[in-house]
Amino acid sequence: MKLIHTADWHLGQSFHGQERHAEHRAFLTWLLDTLVARQADALLVAGDLFDVVNPSLAAQELLYEFIVSAHERLPSLDIVLIAGNHDSGNRIELPAPLMRRLRTHALGRVRWLDDGTLDAERLLVPLTDEAGETRAWCLALPFLRPAEVTGNGLARDDDAEGDSRNAYVAGISRVHVQLIAAARERRQPGQALVAMSHAHLHGAAVSEASERPIVIGGEESISATLFPPDIAYVALGHLHRAQQVGEARIRYSGSPLPLDFSEVAYPHQVVEVRLSGEALSAVEAIAVPRPVAMHRIGPAGLDAVLAELEVLEHDPALPREQWPWLEVRVALTAPVPDLRARVEAALEGKALRLLRLERRLPQATNDADTARVDLEALGPRRLFELTWQKEWGEPPTEEVLTDFDRLLQDVLDDSHGEEHA
Repeated sequence: MKLIHTADWHLGQSFHGQERHAEHRAFLTWLLDTLVARQADALLVAGDLFDVVNPSLAAQELLYEFIVSAHERLPSLDIVLIAGNHDSGNRIELPAPLMRRLRTHALGRVRWLDDGTLDAERLLVPLTDEAGETRAWCLALPFLRPAEVTGNGLARDDDAEGDSRNAYVAGISRVHVQLIAAARERRQPGQALVAMSHAHLHGAAVSEASERPIVIGGEESISATLFPPDIAYVALGHLHRAQQVGEARIRYSGSPLPLDFSEVAYPHQVVEVRLSGEALSAVEAIAVPRPVAMHRIGPAGLDAVLAELEVLEHDPALPREQWPWLEVRVALTAPVPDLRARVEAALEGKALRLLRLERRLPQATNDADTARVDLEALGPRRLFELTWQKEWGEPPTEEVLTDFDRLLQDVLDDSHGEEHA
């Protein structure tokens, strides 16, 4: 059986105020051609289909047109989509009844039964070959928000095999344990288990500009040991750098397009996964062609930057929507009031789109500066803990921290949606 693993499409992303629909459309066209050429049996998309919880109509149209076209060209293809932290789980699931007719399974939320156990059946998706035989089961686990896995007795440390870091991680662990147990009961001999999750695993590398924290800056990261050896392959989403975590069977596909200038040098790809019976037989990275070039100049002195801009190659015959994106970083020893005008003059007549101009001035190193607290590095959760300790003379309880985590997630979601509305 052959699967294609991808994630973090971020359809509808506003890139420094510019829309990227043409790039996303080019990627989806390439992906569809790749699925056909390689005769894939299934496509797994591990979250962050959209860039914001309320995506534009144009972004949604890209997704649904792709699904329809994929079914037309590959009628036996199974598609499994899960919601990421940028997605609205409810929105992802809204058209699910219609999408199932196109062999597409959309999972946005986890649900709990009246007895407090996970409703695991709805998260188990059969993956079939061209003859319609079930060859594998996909454990489709959407991004887990604190409110879904904590409180009301849902998260207990004993369920997480001693993991007592916090109730949120304990809740995530409990979901994995119950879902894997249900999958083992459901599968027949010879059928593989494939897990798909949108999460941050311990030891995985994040971007220079870093993906938006899932919840609380790394404290929500989970261990790869949650995926036992009988899971043939683990298809991960959230981190934009393509990488394996510890083992070849546990992988982030990475984003198919650079989502920030810090990701220019990443190997953007999708992953072809081949299964033989219950086991992983091969993994192959397939490079994604970049529909729009992206250049990052500097940091360097102004004269060096201007000289580099003068000789920067470009193709004046390209339509404007394919002009390369450009970030310029200038290291200054003193302010230059006409800096932008000088940079734009060097770009006059060039088929390039300047998106970001960064000025870097010398950093002060006096004692007052070194004594300052870096609030960004500290993180909102730790800052809250210190403030609570100072105000009440004791650390906040686990219940208080759980409430804070929920509130913070709501703020992150709301502010991110408004930023790109």
